Amino acid sequence: MTMATADWREQIFETLQGHDIRQVYYVPDAGHSKLIEACQNSNSMRAIVLTTEEEAMAGTLGAWLGGEKSVTLMQSSGVGNCINMLGLSKTLRYPMLMLITMRGDFGEMNPWQNAMGQATPKVLEATGCIVFAVDRPEDVQPTVNAAANMAFEGNQAVAVLLRQKLIGAKSFGKN
Repeated sequence: MTMATADWREQIFETLQGHDIRQVYYVPDAGHSKLIEACQNSNSMRAIVLTTEEEAMAGTLGAWLGGEKSVTLMQSSGVGNCINMLGLSKTLRYPMLMLITMRGDFGEMNPWQNAMGQATPKVLEATGCIVFAVDRPEDVQPTVNAAANMAFEGNQAVAVLLRQKLIGAKSFGKN
């Protein structure tokens, strides 16, 4: 499948492969499920399930020190679990690439998701992360590619927010 015909989730996977990502840290998330499955089935990537998102902050450092590139897949609510650890990349100047599915965003039906969803970009920026947001499928691949370049060539923490206009708001069967 070529980038022109691939679904945006497949484009993310192909982009990660193109950047030689070897380790994929994640907490199970429906928004990332197709990407997680592709990473689990890959012969070149190791998908590592976590008990909490903050474990990925140290994992990415370990991967980098071991000569490998990594990515963290999480939901916006997981960013709140990482606040203390997010500054690690800025302090130690190592790359941290995060792909974050958003909640508490466009069309959110669960009010308890709104606080962290609205705070996510501000929290990431306050801890020194560069933040990009994506609303449209055609912007996913170039944004993930640019974020990976900035992270791995510039030793930066970079987050791509996959907004609810892109992934769809959860309805849990309600209209």
